[in-house]
Amino acid sequence: MWLSDRRTFLTLLTAGALGACGFTPVYGPGGTGEGLRGAITIAAPDDRDGFELVKQLESRLGRNLSAPYRLTYRITTRTQGMGVTPSQEITRTQVLGAIEYQVVHEASGDVVHEGSVSNFTSYSSEGSTVSTASVERAAYRRLMISLADLITTRLMGGYSSWAR
Repeated sequence: MWLSDRRTFLTLLTAGALGACGFTPVYGPGGTGEGLRGAITIAAPDDRDGFELVKQLESRLGRNLSAPYRLTYRITTRTQGMGVTPSQEITRTQVLGAIEYQVVHEASGDVVHEGSVSNFTSYSSEGSTVSTASVERAAYRRLMISLADLITTRLMGGYSSWAR
């Protein structure tokens, strides 16, 4: 019985604290997600990683070629061997990625927001050449999706401070 009372207490405490601080859901009515959707044009990709990034960003932020803001980005990736057998064969590869991005106000040309995000993923290097190439491509795709989600979170979190 004490455990259920504790859960109730913590639930009420959390709800009260969030309500008192002015918490508003990002995707709720009047949330920043509402104003940000369709407000940013994303720079065209020039490689596979860029394509995956832009695809994910547009699914989160919407697509609008005449938006008041433009997002530019620079992707850097590198790999590093992780699992090594006694005979010095790499069995697992880690893919590290970072993106530096800027949001530019189209009318004025001012940089209104900028930042960087980084993350990693990995894949097994064991198996045939074809299977390794397939899992490597999937790892890069997962990495770009996670980096796009991090950018989206940062944009949504700070939109009200830089939106004009």
